Amino acid sequence: MNMTDLTMPWYMFVIRGAIAYLGLLVLLRLAGKRTFGELSAFDIVVLILVGGTLRTAIVGNDNSLLGSFIGVATILALDRAIAFFTARMSLLNRIVEGQPEVLARYGLVDREALRRNNVPMAMFERALRAQGVLSVGEVVEARLEPNGKITVVHR
Repeated sequence: MNMTDLTMPWYMFVIRGAIAYLGLLVLLRLAGKRTFGELSAFDIVVLILVGGTLRTAIVGNDNSLLGSFIGVATILALDRAIAFFTARMSLLNRIVEGQPEVLARYGLVDREALRRNNVPMAMFERALRAQGVLSVGEVVEARLEPNGKITVVHR
């Protein structure tokens, strides 16, 4: 294994890593909040395939340890920078993280909100039961949070 001989200039790993990270961030925002809620076997397969594909996008044919470290360092640095700025700029935070969406209020389920966010009714009911709610009538408010989790305030 080649440890340090890069097949392209070091800055190309940085550029490719940045493009891959930002591109994936955009694609995940377009995929919606539901992507992060409950991971099914299908979701895990997709994540593994995306990771393998992005590895190739970042390092290309380079098999050096140094190239991999440059790519990883770039992604971690961008992640820290985005976390820093989203914590200080509410507009950027809304763009990157998204907003919670109300799925039910005062016992009434917003089926359109469920559909828009690709949340099957069975998954919604499962989330209610997991939080100790036996009937939708007990719900004061249920939200799909930006991280894909459903939170419930109930009587």
